[in-house]
Amino acid sequence: MSSKDMPGLGSDTADEAVRSTCDDASICKRFAVSVGYWKDPYIQYFVRQAKERKAPEINRGYYARVQGVHHLVSAFLRHTKGNCQIINLGSGLDTTFWRLKDENLLPLKYFEVDFPMIVARKLYNIKSKPPLSKPIMELQSGESLLMDSHSMDSMRYSIIGADLRNLPDLEERLKKFKMNPDLPTLLVAECVLVYMSPQQSAALLSWAANTFPAAMFINYEQINMGDRFGHIMVENMQRRQCDLAGVEACQSLQTQKDRLLLNGWEDATALDMLQVYSSLPQDDVRRIEKLEFLDEKELLEQLLLHYCICWATKDKRQLGLSNITF
Repeated sequence: MSSKDMPGLGSDTADEAVRSTCDDASICKRFAVSVGYWKDPYIQYFVRQAKERKAPEINRGYYARVQGVHHLVSAFLRHTKGNCQIINLGSGLDTTFWRLKDENLLPLKYFEVDFPMIVARKLYNIKSKPPLSKPIMELQSGESLLMDSHSMDSMRYSIIGADLRNLPDLEERLKKFKMNPDLPTLLVAECVLVYMSPQQSAALLSWAANTFPAAMFINYEQINMGDRFGHIMVENMQRRQCDLAGVEACQSLQTQKDRLLLNGWEDATALDMLQVYSSLPQDDVRRIEKLEFLDEKELLEQLLLHYCICWATKDKRQLGLSNITF
């Protein structure tokens, strides 16, 4: 169900602008992979190579984002020994499922949710490109795939076209594809909540906290949006008709943590991306810093100080989820 079917949930123009950010992120990731920042043999099947070079600070920013989120995802999978499920909210053209399979780190089930229009594009690529479809079929044990124009369900991977602002519909679709609330559950949202109103993101976070007794929520998003650099970021997005409706939660690391704690999560931690960059394996950081000459280190630092990774846990089963960190 798209927002145009749901009065009051966002104009078509606004939602179209949000959908376009999926392409921007994918193109930036594809370029950074081509330069050698990290390995991702699957992204080439979703997005063409960018015609123009991306600035080194953009590449390093995406490196910090991808490696930082992957670190926490891997830590959750190892902590639960894979006896868990992952729900990637607003997943876009993300390739995490395939990369986790290559690392033998898959959860029992990996779910992706995004706008139906983006899901339709992703499904077309999966169906038409064997390097994407074969890993899914290898895990099928002979069972047939359940697929329509806006969703696909297999034994270990599901992709669902839904609007995250319509929680009854979202829950119904996830349950249809065998989401198990009793399993330890990791929810991941990267630059997703900021496009929702504070009420809508609060409802989503509260739904997640109330649905899963043992869970972790990872949120990658903007912070420090009240300063000059932050204002320029907001203006740039507005020029593209992209309204950051949830920007008030992006004022500081504390406001990011507070939003999670006020909506049912027990523990919350937040690091700006400069802290994350400094926490990544420094051998690899030194390797990527040799890939391209960086003229303006201050610009990279400004960029990293305006994004964060915030994560929260709820642990009724006492699995020790709050111990997962950098």
